[in-house]
Amino acid sequence: MKQTEGFGPSGETIMEYSIYDAIRAGFGKVVFIIRKDFAEGFKNTFEPKLKGKIKTEYVYQEMSSYLNGMPIPEGRTKPWGTAHAILCAKEAIKEPFAVINADDFYGQDAFVKAAHFLNKGCDEKTYSIIGYELAKTLSEHGTVSRGVCQVDAHNNLVSITERTKIYREGDTIVYEEEDGKHQVPFNSSVSMNFWCFHQALFPVTEKLFHQFVKANSHNIKAEFFIPLIGDEFVKTGGGTIKVIPCSSQWFGVTYKEDAPVVKASIDKLVADGEYPPSLW
Repeated sequence: MKQTEGFGPSGETIMEYSIYDAIRAGFGKVVFIIRKDFAEGFKNTFEPKLKGKIKTEYVYQEMSSYLNGMPIPEGRTKPWGTAHAILCAKEAIKEPFAVINADDFYGQDAFVKAAHFLNKGCDEKTYSIIGYELAKTLSEHGTVSRGVCQVDAHNNLVSITERTKIYREGDTIVYEEEDGKHQVPFNSSVSMNFWCFHQALFPVTEKLFHQFVKANSHNIKAEFFIPLIGDEFVKTGGGTIKVIPCSSQWFGVTYKEDAPVVKASIDKLVADGEYPPSLW
């Protein structure tokens, strides 16, 4: 599992660097959204490291979670997706919060900006995305999925569209869909699933999830992505989503061939004094 694979000098996982940066930025709690079948091993790994450093809670994303009696579509084995994962944390979160992927390295700047926004700018009508420059988020080993943001002159989100096959082609960046290839500007702002939300998001997400399940009862591969709720929030006049530019270089393990690059990148950050050789 790439979420629990050691990449740091002392065997740290990518998410441990995120937790370390979150603690430094002032976050007070981390909620792990995991599968129940590996909860015991997960807790045994992380509890000793984090005890006394930050409050921890665990919630489980199960196929039946928040279906409210609706049947699981026949043949469905794929998890419902990232927005459903957020919904599964509903009972554990009673305050403004950030969402991240466990296998993405975001950098300290992202957590500092997220903490500042959550403390000073977040409310029921104002959310944010930590925006990364598209060219800094690609893999050399295959296509990636990115939420491509369209922003206005004030860096407010106009729309966000999940593009599931983005890659570098010569001197351009393109995404593929059924109708062919389309170019994307290098400096496009993209979401790496680092979002800042108010807890008012949960009832809306639950309603949208039920609509999604009904609409996709025969599409067992369909996923309820976070950009779907972000796009709906903006387009229906729910409020504003700020796209906060981040200077960090993203890296992560989309493909197993990315692992050596991640290890080398972390080693360099440690050598440069950004992180200690042992986080805990």
